[in-house]
Amino acid sequence: MKKPPLHAFRLYVAGNSPSSMRARSNLAEIAKERCEGNFTIEEVDVLKNPKKALADHILVTPTLLLLSPLPPRQVIGSLSERDKVFSALGI
Repeated sequence: MKKPPLHAFRLYVAGNSPSSMRARSNLAEIAKERCEGNFTIEEVDVLKNPKKALADHILVTPTLLLLSPLPPRQVIGSLSERDKVFSALGI
């Protein structure tokens, strides 16, 4: 049986704002549901690490980057609209 590809996510948040907290929770559920346990989530708090956000051209939080599998993809918002998130990420 072929192992599913590793999904590497990077979630940009702004501290513990309500939308950042929703995005964290939604991403955890999305990854568990669609990535068959084969995922990593890196969280970057732009309040603590603004240079990382600027390097990735992140201007709005929360923002989710799908780093792998390729092609890279980006979703902005709290990730509440699951069908749209699945479609945007190709998962």
